[in-house]
Amino acid sequence: MAIPEDVASTSPAGTGRRRIGVPEIVFFVVAASAPLTVAAGGLPTSFAVTGVVGIPLLYVVLAVLLTVFTGGYAAMSRSIANAGAFYSYVTNGLGRIAGVGTAFVALISYNTMQIGLYGLFGFTTADFLKAKLSIDLPWWTVALGGVAVVSVLGFRRIDLNARVLGVLLAVEFLTVLVFDLAQLADAPSGVSTAPLGWDAATSGSVGAAFCFAMASFMGFEAAALYSEECRDPRRTVGRATYVAVAVIGVFYAFTAWAMTVGAGSSEIVGRAQKDGPALVFVLSEEHVGRLFADMAQLFLVTSLFASLLSFHNAVARYFFSLGREGVLPSPLSRTHDRHGSPHIGSLTQTVLAAVVVIVFAFSGKDPVLTLFNWFTNLGALGVILLLTLVSAAVVAYFARDRRGENAWNRLVAPAVACLGLGAVFVTSLLNFDALLGAEKGSSLTWVLPGLIFAAAVLGVAFAVYLRRARPSAYARIGTGT
Repeated sequence: MAIPEDVASTSPAGTGRRRIGVPEIVFFVVAASAPLTVAAGGLPTSFAVTGVVGIPLLYVVLAVLLTVFTGGYAAMSRSIANAGAFYSYVTNGLGRIAGVGTAFVALISYNTMQIGLYGLFGFTTADFLKAKLSIDLPWWTVALGGVAVVSVLGFRRIDLNARVLGVLLAVEFLTVLVFDLAQLADAPSGVSTAPLGWDAATSGSVGAAFCFAMASFMGFEAAALYSEECRDPRRTVGRATYVAVAVIGVFYAFTAWAMTVGAGSSEIVGRAQKDGPALVFVLSEEHVGRLFADMAQLFLVTSLFASLLSFHNAVARYFFSLGREGVLPSPLSRTHDRHGSPHIGSLTQTVLAAVVVIVFAFSGKDPVLTLFNWFTNLGALGVILLLTLVSAAVVAYFARDRRGENAWNRLVAPAVACLGLGAVFVTSLLNFDALLGAEKGSSLTWVLPGLIFAAAVLGVAFAVYLRRARPSAYARIGTGT
């Protein structure tokens, strides 16, 4: 059952004043994908695990697919402004029961993405402090310090967060760009376009390579979460998403290509397997110098922090939206009197992150191989499923009322995106062992994905319960009231 349009597009109990525009939302979206983190961690891991030299072309292919997805996504944003984003879109397209199932998938996906990053943030920052300042701290103390700082910023007004992210993102982009240009200017085997060819892209474990590349785009879809806080949601959300997809796709493809040139296209896989995440710093020292390599390590820390802050804000707004509509406890719907932030949702996410970090600290497990690797891959898998469901919801929504949208935005683009993203989701499931670095048949390869399906089933069951036991709360689902 769809939500009436005159209700679905309103948000009387919103998340504060409309303070932000396209640039600020792009900061949130691109910061979540963490360009320097991708360059230092994602790309070397992709080359090492998959053996695919043509990673740059895969980024271009995915950027095209996500641009197609954005056609329908932007159309929905013109009709529905709701901080629940995916949840509200699926509710209005496929019905309330499907919407609550989607909401539960979104909660586990964005929480695990954000919390998992604390593993890498804690390890990387502690390693930097020890190597450069001789300060030896356990990873979890640094991670909890990050939790505290993120919680303070998440409590504040949204435009302050945007300014912080804008500064961090500018430094991050400049660092990666200098790295890229240095690789091309000092190529040991000459500048080759071979990694941009189809043959290079289809050698090795292509399915796993697509999964790794897709994970780099995570966060691009978050623009709609801020639709109640932007000055012109009908235009801002779509424009910001198109800009983010273009920036992420082109920049990452260029960086991946520059890395193959700097290491040598015939050597990139071997060097990635040997140096791992340190490859970008090794190449930086070779082609730029030690000082730049040290600065890049520092900016990796700020890159991770920017991503943590961006995902924290996204999760807080999901909690807010679900609390406002009675799916989760109503205190989550409160906004701060002064800052307009969903501060109870922000506090809830902070507590969850702190508890998980403490649990992993007591476990004694490697924070990168467990907390970071397990949680971020689980989150990425969930977001791919969400993208697929939203594409289907767009088709269903506009089939009932075209609302002046052209055939490309309301039908063709979302249908193509649904098929393409569905294929990526299935491929990710089949290659989940490679993503985790686990053996075939490992329990992790079905336990972790199983959490996503369990969340969906739990959400559907809860929606059915609400329909029977709390019809007034069920009626509010997806309305933004």
